Amino acid sequence: MPPASSNVARHLREAASASPDAPAISRRTPDGVARETWSFARLDRETDACAAWFASRGVRPGMRVLLMVKPGFDLITCVFALFKLGAPPVAIDPGMGPNHFLKCVETTAPDALVGIPAAHLAATIFRRKFRTATVRAVVGTRGYRAALARYRADAPRPVYPAGADELAAILFTSGSTGAPKGVRYEHGMFEAQLELVRSTYGIAPGETDLPMLPVFALFNPALRVETVVPTMNASKPASFDPAALLADIRAGGVTTSFGSPTLWRKLARYLDARGETLGGLRRVLTAGAPVPASLHRELKRVLPDAVVHTPYGATECLPVCTITGDEVLGETWRETEAGRGTCVGRPPAGVRVAIVPVCDGPIPTLAAHPPVDDPEFVGEIIVSSPACTREYDRLPETTALAKIRDGDTFWHRMGDLGRLDASGRLWFYGRKAERVRTAAGDLYTESVEAIFNAHPGVRRTALIGFGAPGAQIPALVVEPEPGAFPTGAAARIAFADALRERGAAHPATAGIAHFYFDRAFPVDVRHNAKIHRLALAKKYAAKRR
Repeated sequence: MPPASSNVARHLREAASASPDAPAISRRTPDGVARETWSFARLDRETDACAAWFASRGVRPGMRVLLMVKPGFDLITCVFALFKLGAPPVAIDPGMGPNHFLKCVETTAPDALVGIPAAHLAATIFRRKFRTATVRAVVGTRGYRAALARYRADAPRPVYPAGADELAAILFTSGSTGAPKGVRYEHGMFEAQLELVRSTYGIAPGETDLPMLPVFALFNPALRVETVVPTMNASKPASFDPAALLADIRAGGVTTSFGSPTLWRKLARYLDARGETLGGLRRVLTAGAPVPASLHRELKRVLPDAVVHTPYGATECLPVCTITGDEVLGETWRETEAGRGTCVGRPPAGVRVAIVPVCDGPIPTLAAHPPVDDPEFVGEIIVSSPACTREYDRLPETTALAKIRDGDTFWHRMGDLGRLDASGRLWFYGRKAERVRTAAGDLYTESVEAIFNAHPGVRRTALIGFGAPGAQIPALVVEPEPGAFPTGAAARIAFADALRERGAAHPATAGIAHFYFDRAFPVDVRHNAKIHRLALAKKYAAKRR
């Protein structure tokens, strides 16, 4: 029989009953000597106490609660406390910048604010943006700890009996190609996502995870997996100290870890420079941007026990497809370097992927815009999955652009371009918004950039376009490897000539004549990996004037 409640918080209660003494969350103390560890039983008690305190402050089922809490113990405690109350947390990435952040707050119109003192100060300064959040609770202080202590001895708190279609949380997209959007997660969708993650990657109870993206820590209590809180600033992930992170992994006996390609490359090069390897890791997940073969090779050298997985998906739908580093190195990368996209693997059981012709407007029904069954056809990627979210929060026009009706179900438009090969593998060609539309046809970021990224002096490249869509002039911005930046006009000309010669060997890149060199690309804060190509296009268009 299905459970009486679909509330994801019930998994924590079940873990506390089945494995009360098993570690649920741990971190190194600031002196780096000892470890602080909470068992599943304690995490269940702490979240009960936190839920009771929130309720005493006026938080009620159905309230939207803006959560502005630092990653780690407090974040996990507060999220599961709100789940237990049936009050959906609203999580907005502060790294998106103050203007975007405040716009997201205003659009979401939260009923309550749970946050650290700095969050409440911001709410006072920008009171009009936070005006709907009339219920307030300060966390992370001595007063907060004392408040929890008063409720800790109470009997276990009943978990709110949420239905599968009830709102569980609102999570925001990164906004890498447009304004960030609030994604409505229902409890049933979280449930489906948990099962997909568990079955796809074989994650078992008793494992230990170090998530370098804080939101991934929220899966672990439901998976009965210990979370090791990494020693890093989540708002500036690329600034982490590799030595500290390695100490976290080794001391915590970590078996699995998620991080962006940028973070894993930094860690791999740190190990490689010291002639070290990192054993014990069984599973590495890296996503947030396409993962090149060069990184897979580096990880294979320094992580001898790990299988590297690159999941493909989005805030609205995850996972969609997945592939291992061994499959990339053994089978797909040669096609990538020939300009045929980046293979992101096959969809897990229960997930359907299709390709439809590119359309910049709404697609009301699949029957009106059917998929194309051709392994060479590049079009829009659409997905149907029990883990796909149904709508954006209070953005009906955006929802209409992103969803396609198909009888009683729907498909989500990923906003990405790709093709499905004859064996059912998905090949990613880039974001639809970032394609360059020339008079000779469209150019795709992933098919173009991979050709130039194979140059040994190139760290990464960005395809941009100047002019009106349909008549754009393509150009390439190059971020060289450290130490390879060309100094002086002669060096720039020689570097550009080498790239031009490489591009001339491929039909898709033969017409690219303009090359620019940039020391550091603008990237998203969440993964520190997604290139802001549209921002680069504006920057270099201004230089052309």
